[in-house]
Amino acid sequence: MTSPTASGKTILVVEDERVLREALAGLLEPEGYRIVQAENGAKGRDLALSQSFDCVLTDVRMPEMDGLTLLGHLRQIAPETPVIVMTAFGTVDNAVQAMRSGAWDYLLKPVQFEDLLAKIERALEFSALKKNQTLITEQLAAGGSFENIVSEAPGMQRLFEQVKKLSTVKSSVLIVGESGTGKELFARAIHYNGPTRTKPFVPVNCGAIPESLIESELFGHRKGSFTGALRDKTGYFEAANGGTLFLDEISTLPKNVQATLLRVLEDRTVVPVGDTRARPIDVRVIAASNVDLEELVRKGDFREDLLFRLNVVKLLLPPLRQRQGDIPLLVHHFLARYSAEMNREIKGISNGAMRAMLDHEWRGNVRELKNIIERAVIFADGREIRVEDLPFAAGASDAIDGEGGGGDDANREDLKESLRQFERQHILHSLRRHNYDKTETAQHLGIGVSSLYRKMDELGIPKSAGDIEPNGT
Repeated sequence: MTSPTASGKTILVVEDERVLREALAGLLEPEGYRIVQAENGAKGRDLALSQSFDCVLTDVRMPEMDGLTLLGHLRQIAPETPVIVMTAFGTVDNAVQAMRSGAWDYLLKPVQFEDLLAKIERALEFSALKKNQTLITEQLAAGGSFENIVSEAPGMQRLFEQVKKLSTVKSSVLIVGESGTGKELFARAIHYNGPTRTKPFVPVNCGAIPESLIESELFGHRKGSFTGALRDKTGYFEAANGGTLFLDEISTLPKNVQATLLRVLEDRTVVPVGDTRARPIDVRVIAASNVDLEELVRKGDFREDLLFRLNVVKLLLPPLRQRQGDIPLLVHHFLARYSAEMNREIKGISNGAMRAMLDHEWRGNVRELKNIIERAVIFADGREIRVEDLPFAAGASDAIDGEGGGGDDANREDLKESLRQFERQHILHSLRRHNYDKTETAQHLGIGVSSLYRKMDELGIPKSAGDIEPNGT
């Protein structure tokens, strides 16, 4: 019967005794494995250089190159490939040395067929799981990349530089900003752009945990430590060991838990509820708040010593209304994202809709804008997004595209400047997309090349990519 793990799997068998080598191949091939044979370590190394294998089965004692030397080469050539070594009963020390050198497992000769199959299956299952975890890590890292934090505002560019530096260390970070400004996105960027990217990132919304359970959730508990503690529980701190614990809404922590958290941060140990033994932890804490913690300290609602411990580096995220020039960039970013995700053909966004978005106060910040674009994409399939697709502009229409209308002069001036910034960003985006080719850019924008040059002069856009300042303006 074919093994369920064997489908399409190739195993390299390295053994100098031809009879044994062919016997192993004869046993494994009926199970569904494809077998490649090598008579010594040197031949096995050469084969590993020319093709990939799902598993390697190798003897230890062989002429020209022994199994332990081959194992060393395989750790360099194919570090993710599991290697199982075979050794005689009297040379168990070789097996121990092989395990220390990175072998997945070992087999004692004479090889027992059932034992051989079981160890190969476990090795292949582990390898598949490891590859899946690597893929998940890469996907999460992509989600925490700077490409997902869209901005050309100079202040935000400075924040990006700080995040890059913070990614290389494990210092505590305090991120402060209104709801929807992207605090968790910045925390993920810090975690996934440095050496912690393969370790756990554990986000915790402190405000969503009942006060009676917060200590148990953060620090864990022992079975029987309180009513309902039916088994031991690992807390968030231990779950994030080696990586990053993101504590959102840190301001909601009760005072007694604040004291415990301070001790954990200072001692780098955690004691589960109902236990007396301290457990060492290696966790970088990133805390976030949408309220002024210093004001809470003055009111006596937050411990000053804990604030000092958390506030090693402080990132202050500006609200969207303070970086209005980023609104067109964000609109196009989320428009492209949701159009692709939902397989919708969106023709763009009308001038009236863009004006309405530029004029909106965005109390929900980037999160609100993202949700509105997602909603608009659902209903605007096959056409451009119009004012009536925006829930905050219900009852309005694209008639506001005209030049008429009331309103005071200050509002009209603000709108005029916002539209100028939008036009500038739109042309810059198109120039970059076409590698600053003026002819292609003009065709994309539907204007003549002379009109493009006139607009670039009018809006202060550099004539070549090399003249653009580092902040993208």
